Amino acid sequence: MISLLKKIHAEIVLIRPGATMLDAEGRMKGSLDMPLCETGERQAEALVDALRNVGMDAVYCGPCESAIQTATRLAETRQLKPRVIEAFENIDHGLWHGKLIDELRRTQPRLYREGVDNPESVCPPGGESIHDARARVEKVLRRLVRKSNHQVVGLVIPEPLASVIASILHGERVPSIWQHETDSAHWQLISVEQ
Repeated sequence: MISLLKKIHAEIVLIRPGATMLDAEGRMKGSLDMPLCETGERQAEALVDALRNVGMDAVYCGPCESAIQTATRLAETRQLKPRVIEAFENIDHGLWHGKLIDELRRTQPRLYREGVDNPESVCPPGGESIHDARARVEKVLRRLVRKSNHQVVGLVIPEPLASVIASILHGERVPSIWQHETDSAHWQLISVEQ
């Protein structure tokens, strides 16, 4: 019997951009728009070298400056132009922007523990919950995967949204938000079938 259902297969290279000054200091950046710092520039160049032999059919990125700078470097080596997707804006940390994670652990221990045990329920004052961020990107991500059938696609997304996207693609629960807060230009290859 011949199946009439087409199986969609895409390879996603999920890339965290190089560090910004807040990342280098271990502070929560969230949706603050910051350029790569000097360390981040070096990380982005090392990332381009590490991914030199990984073919990509397209490069997409979030709208923050560090993601655009990193995506531009990757795309240029492939004669591509990065495409910015507004829905991939990083999670809004509200009043937590610029705070040290250790500071939150000390001053708000119950909230910190909740972020470890049940990260989707945590919502910073004046910000966006992980649950809401996941809902915001899930539909766009599924459409992008369908569009990218049988292709290799680079996604340059800052933390913690990159970990939320990885959890969607893997069909897993979101990991502790405190473990995935700063960027350091690393990547992972995720095979997706729908």
